[in-house]
Amino acid sequence: MEGRLYIVATPIGNLDDITLRAIEVLKASDLIAAEDTRRTGKLLSMLGIKKTKMISCFEHNEIKRAGELIAKLKEGLAVSLVTDAGTPAISDPGFRVVKMAAEEGIKVVPIPGVSAVTAALSVSALPTDEFTFKGFLPSAKVQRRKELLTLLGRKGTYVFYESPGRLEKTLSDIEDVLGDVRIFVAREITKLNEEFLRGKVSELRGRLSGIKLKGEITLIIRIEEPPPKSMEEALVLVRELTDKGISVNDAVKVIAKESKIKKSELYIEAIKLKDKH
Repeated sequence: MEGRLYIVATPIGNLDDITLRAIEVLKASDLIAAEDTRRTGKLLSMLGIKKTKMISCFEHNEIKRAGELIAKLKEGLAVSLVTDAGTPAISDPGFRVVKMAAEEGIKVVPIPGVSAVTAALSVSALPTDEFTFKGFLPSAKVQRRKELLTLLGRKGTYVFYESPGRLEKTLSDIEDVLGDVRIFVAREITKLNEEFLRGKVSELRGRLSGIKLKGEITLIIRIEEPPPKSMEEALVLVRELTDKGISVNDAVKVIAKESKIKKSELYIEAIKLKDKH
């Protein structure tokens, strides 16, 4: 028999979001590879699914488990891969298993369902004709600002995951680096304390200041500003960024790339401007 690897999406909050197909696939699976077997065990119990074998497959053992799962698939077993919530391999474990299975010629079958990315986008009231999912922002301030800096002048909708403890600092960095852009904050999607916030980043910073948040957060940023077209416009932008603590080199690197101005020329002019002040 031909083994198949099923990538099964599970609810991110409300259990009613599980699909009928996901339930049937989980019931029929010979083996379930779960990010957390205890958490998945509770889900299976609530769904009335019993006697299905489970093994753990999480970030730190995924490479080892991938080889074991491939061996089971080659024996003809039906294996389902699930994570704690949402769609596997989307900022969750699963990519390595899928990659190895595909390389071995094993059929990989998606069982679609909930994803915080698409759920948040659908109610964000921001343009979604195209978007870029960027995963988690860096936890360190310098690296986080550098990541945000890469969005400068790049019109589009950008989706991030963020922790509640870092959100306030992240919003401050967004305003410093990107200006008063429109954002959308989704918290605890599909859960009891579900909350959606829309507006300019300055407005949401004021509303969230000092509030201790809990739960998973999806953050969407909308960039509308076009890149600078002239040396003068580029230098104004460099000055604004360096005044906020971003290095001349980092500011020049990004602005030159987006404006098509030669990096060397912009750097020389930026240093001249800095020396004057």
